[in-house]
Amino acid sequence: MRWFVCALLFLATTTNYMDRQVLGILAPVLQKDLHWTEESYGNMIACFTFAYGLSYILAGRIIDRLGTRKGYGLFVAIWSISSAAHAFVNSAFGFGVARFFLGIGESGNFPAALKAVAEWFPKEERALATGIFNSGTNFAALLAPIIIPFIALRWGWRYGFIFTASMSMLWLIGWLLFPYNRMRPDETQLTDSRLTPAELAEKRSLWSFLTDRGTIAFAGAKFLTDPVWWFYLFWGPLFLTSRFHISIAQMSIPLVVIYFGASIGSIFGGWLSGFWIKHGRSINFSRKMAMGLFALAALPVTFAAQVSTLWMSVSLITIAAAAHQGFSCNIFSTPSDMFRARSVATVVGIGGTAGALGGTVFAAVAGFLLNRTHNYSLLFAVCGCSYVLAMVLFQLLVPQLRHQDSGAERSA
Repeated sequence: MRWFVCALLFLATTTNYMDRQVLGILAPVLQKDLHWTEESYGNMIACFTFAYGLSYILAGRIIDRLGTRKGYGLFVAIWSISSAAHAFVNSAFGFGVARFFLGIGESGNFPAALKAVAEWFPKEERALATGIFNSGTNFAALLAPIIIPFIALRWGWRYGFIFTASMSMLWLIGWLLFPYNRMRPDETQLTDSRLTPAELAEKRSLWSFLTDRGTIAFAGAKFLTDPVWWFYLFWGPLFLTSRFHISIAQMSIPLVVIYFGASIGSIFGGWLSGFWIKHGRSINFSRKMAMGLFALAALPVTFAAQVSTLWMSVSLITIAAAAHQGFSCNIFSTPSDMFRARSVATVVGIGGTAGALGGTVFAAVAGFLLNRTHNYSLLFAVCGCSYVLAMVLFQLLVPQLRHQDSGAERSA
């Protein structure tokens, strides 16, 4: 049953990323039909990013308070309605408002999904489950460019938004019908049996999480590595076209290769740490060894802008994208290694906000540098080194993965 829950999380993540991709895919058509300017389009993106980053920390706290079933359902409902709202507006301002509320709704996906993993899976399987549902981001990146243009050309651009909103609504109905709370295992089955009922029921303040070394380590790693993934998504196609002078039509195969490789990295990364745990290695060793290996695997992308052929560059970016996803599914598992299930969404929310902040800073710096130098070498060097820096920071702050909750101090 827990793998059925994992499948639901995969589907939710896929629809989540499809919802946010529709605007970018349809942007050329919308700019022509609605007479947008580049500045207007940039403001719409800013509305989404601002709401997404701001809401992430609140989303985690709300989900921890409401519980996974109700909290997840609430945020999926918000993003589904917001996605559908795009089909009924005709101005840049209207799209900006719809994107703002879409950002609020979509901020709940990862805190809720990771909390669900903590509630259903034992520690040795959490990274694998995270890797599987997280691969929905890559599946959406492959699926959306195929389905959305077909729908838009056949029925009009408004139906592209209605389609993804309908998929989210169908998922929400299935989620609410599933007897989540009645069937999930008791927390004592997945955590240390020495925890007392009072310790399991104990609630912590938001400030205590913000000042916790475990939270700071997780948020710091997200701040350093999340921007790299956004860089690949938003600037990857632009880099390939400008560096190797290929057309949009020639872009599809390289992107399919990159995202397929990222999916493999996500699943393999989750399996790897679980394999070590099942064979007697500690959680501390298994998580950090996996993250360390993927951090090293990301280093060669430093040379992606300097190689002479398209496929050499695509190969380096594919390896780096796979390394990112392998690193991510393990770093995403550390909150459940350090905190009880009832606190996981709060910690993930704080980390998500840090990642969004890092993405905003990196995007501004990348735009500034590219506008003046038109050279991607320095940016790829930063991308390659970010994971090693994140790993060093995490190790300094958390030498041993252990539960941070008071009364539950124990080595993992």
